[in-house]
Amino acid sequence: MEPLERADKIAVLQQLDETQVRGCTRCELHRHRTQTVFGEGDPDAPVMFIGEGPGQVEDRQGRPFVGPAGEMLDKWISAIGLTRDQVYIANAVKCRPPNNRTPLKPEVDACADYLLTQVRTVQPKVIVTVGGPATKLLLDTDDGITRLRGRWHAYNKVDPPIPVMPTFHPAFLLRSYSKDNRAKIWDDLQKVMQRLDELTG
Repeated sequence: MEPLERADKIAVLQQLDETQVRGCTRCELHRHRTQTVFGEGDPDAPVMFIGEGPGQVEDRQGRPFVGPAGEMLDKWISAIGLTRDQVYIANAVKCRPPNNRTPLKPEVDACADYLLTQVRTVQPKVIVTVGGPATKLLLDTDDGITRLRGRWHAYNKVDPPIPVMPTFHPAFLLRSYSKDNRAKIWDDLQKVMQRLDELTG
């Protein structure tokens, strides 16, 4: 992939959001949304965090990860030495699933092209997928997040492939907090920091 200039990245992302995503009716999720949640952050971000879908607060505000799970994600971003403004955050689906349920595969597939364009435009050095649906989409696998997390994988729909580190969703830690789960996530984040150091010198 030829890297785009920052202004071009901003223009591509803005056009995708305004002309395609906001009026999207590709799947049934559009019937329940208040508004779409496109994504946000630095278009030159070294790290892209990809979750599964907006929740109630995100649906209301039109921004990703601004509810309780978002507060947790902000702590994770800080833990790897970055701020929210220095990363890019997006979701596998751009509309809130009813009652915050897990997005269904046809819903994730309907949004896949949008996410691919976001990844190709931002061109992060590392992708962190949080939760099962986003991980399954990017890695094209049916394996669960417990099996996939903690090991490096690759997003192969771009050239060159981008390293992917799957980890648990922040909402999982909020629901199932334990020292063991927290340690697993911290281990995943440390691997991200190490890879970033290697790639950025």
